[in-house]
Amino acid sequence: MGKSRRTIPEELLLLALDPTTGTTAQPQTLDLGLAGAQLVELSLAGRIVPDGDRIAVVMPRPTGDPTLDHALELLRRRGSPVRAAHWIGGPRLGLRQTYLAHLERCGMVTAVPGQMCGVLPTTRYQASDDCTNAAIKQRLDTAIRTGVPPDPRTAALAALAHAVGLGKHLYPGNEGRSSRSRLRDLIRYDPLGGMVAHAVMDVQNGLPNQARGPATVAGPTRPAAPAGRPAPSRPTAGGNGHGMAGRAVAR
Repeated sequence: MGKSRRTIPEELLLLALDPTTGTTAQPQTLDLGLAGAQLVELSLAGRIVPDGDRIAVVMPRPTGDPTLDHALELLRRRGSPVRAAHWIGGPRLGLRQTYLAHLERCGMVTAVPGQMCGVLPTTRYQASDDCTNAAIKQRLDTAIRTGVPPDPRTAALAALAHAVGLGKHLYPGNEGRSSRSRLRDLIRYDPLGGMVAHAVMDVQNGLPNQARGPATVAGPTRPAAPAGRPAPSRPTAGGNGHGMAGRAVAR
């Protein structure tokens, strides 16, 4: 895979990077989102396909991207399709640091050593090209503002950004409420990206061990609401479209 185009995991991390603090927003959930973004990118590269709520490797040939190829090899070793939620919730945390180091090697971010409270060593990261980050955000802004169905990559990126809780980072305050709502709604434009985003949310909610059949992929299981209260709503994936691991970072 050439580097003329940034991968979805790279773009998700760049979206999460705070230009003021040099840290990433939603660090607790970003690892899950990056694992899900790898699945989407591998699907777009023709290496894996969805099989109901599972992921199957159909072409084990390397992509040329070391982080994606590591994930592809781990999937291949499974020998059989694996549930997306099981994969995303697996013991492969640390993807945030892995991708920060990857982006530094690629020249997309610059590491700035520092100290916390004058004692603890930390590393902050600055985007090497602010125009790159602005262009990624502009794609989401355009889809939100115009209502025109975005391309599968942008729809999947929006779904994952919503799933890991980046909405308030990208569109803060009361003035960003409608944009956050529309960001969530973009999930419907890419069924695979939506399925992976729902798997990320299921893992966050402690549901990765609950089996779901193919018929429920677009509408994930929701916890029962207490008596007298409505069940919480979640966006559903649908519509037409295709496409679906250091340094210490200051928190």
